[in-house]
Amino acid sequence: MSQTPTIDGGRQVDGSGASEQQADRRMLIDGELVGSATTFASQNPATGEVIGHAPDGTVADAERAVAAARRAFDAGDWATNVEFRVHCLEQFHTALVEHRDELAALTTAEVGATPALTQGAQLDQPIAIVKYYADLLRDYPLTEDLGNVESRGMQHHRWVEKEAGGVVAAIIAYNYPNQLALAKLAPALAAGCTVVLKGAPDTPLVTLALGELIANHTDIPAGVVNVLSSSDPEVGAVLTTSADVDMVTFTGSTPTGRRIMAAASETLKKVFLELGGKSAAIVLDDADFGTAAMFSAFSMVTHAGQGCALTSRLLVPRKHHDEIVEMVKTNFSHVRYGDPTDPKTYMGPLISEKQRDKVDAMVRRAVEAGATLVTGGEKKGPGYFYTPTLLTDVDPGSEIAQEEVFGPVLVVIAYEDDDDAVRIANDSIYGLSGAVFGSEERALNIARRIRTGTFSINGGNYFSPDSPFGGFKQSGIGREMGSAGLEEFLESKTFATVVS
Repeated sequence: MSQTPTIDGGRQVDGSGASEQQADRRMLIDGELVGSATTFASQNPATGEVIGHAPDGTVADAERAVAAARRAFDAGDWATNVEFRVHCLEQFHTALVEHRDELAALTTAEVGATPALTQGAQLDQPIAIVKYYADLLRDYPLTEDLGNVESRGMQHHRWVEKEAGGVVAAIIAYNYPNQLALAKLAPALAAGCTVVLKGAPDTPLVTLALGELIANHTDIPAGVVNVLSSSDPEVGAVLTTSADVDMVTFTGSTPTGRRIMAAASETLKKVFLELGGKSAAIVLDDADFGTAAMFSAFSMVTHAGQGCALTSRLLVPRKHHDEIVEMVKTNFSHVRYGDPTDPKTYMGPLISEKQRDKVDAMVRRAVEAGATLVTGGEKKGPGYFYTPTLLTDVDPGSEIAQEEVFGPVLVVIAYEDDDDAVRIANDSIYGLSGAVFGSEERALNIARRIRTGTFSINGGNYFSPDSPFGGFKQSGIGREMGSAGLEEFLESKTFATVVS
């Protein structure tokens, strides 16, 4: 078995029994790092080798974590002590910075992230999110004075206070585990909430390592943060149905998001959902085709296409279709894929054999339905690699143009004019992101007509800790990051008193 990168030597507060000793990480429940009766394996997707084992948390573990979070919120002063929360977030940020290299090695081993990605959205940028919310909280206006009104012959003074939303269940996907975990933890903790965080079964060790840092390097009280790992779907069900959970924040697929929303409705929990996408990049006829082709090709293979906001549909003017397709094909031929520990590697593996088989099956069905495979469509090993894939002659209403693939697959669709491009781009249940290339004013007009939560104009990068991120339609509910991300975890309470 490969050696798993360690954080603080893997200190264990609790754990007994032979099976527990196999776990390379521990769950954080009620202030203690604990094991479980059984474990499950985590693989390196670049090799297929087992790199470690995680505790296979049970329903009982989830119930204990929820109870701890409820108790910490109701009985402690975490929700009201702003200065202490700032202090703890700063401690957490310092610990993340000091252990950055170990976290990067673990993220590469378990997630398949390249060095360029760990220097960005896979690690360094998520670390910055924690600092952002610590700084934001210092001066964030948690009260609003509404002044006086006269009623029944008396003066009434009114104001609004923003307070913590309560106990939060946070459930994340496998593709960017540090980003997803910290973009939920940091604003929830800044708001004064307590949290039960469940990592994805494909990447449990990365998420558990964050809990280990919290336990070992911060003054965050017991129960305020709980971190679970499990292969049992029933653990997630506990978090979405428990009457002691006030809010569910989930990042993952739209079908799973629908089920979570339905489950949460039984107790009218607040939900924040960051779900799937099938975003379109529109190339206008006055665009720099070379820039558009390069952006479309290299963004699509970022993290092997495992990103919900990637522009997986490329819309091009019909009269320039062949020219742009050839440019994209050339760019795909320059993508270096392979060992994610190599700094020269641009694209790493898909997360698992199951995911690679899903991607390949969708490509095969698209070809059978009439699409043309221009390049790619090959499985490579060892590990779970899939070559950058370009499809043309794609029907805008077909499966490959409508469903999220979550792999390095770009489909090209020809359009007739600007209105046709907008129609095709909006012909989707999703509305997470998009891009447009062309003269500035015309491109901006197009961007404003597309129903998505984020948009890139001529390659502009909107993604940063202070920028709200989220979608329209079935891409989700709510916004992550920025001041809007903090607001998701706050409730407004209005007060009034009679002025003598």
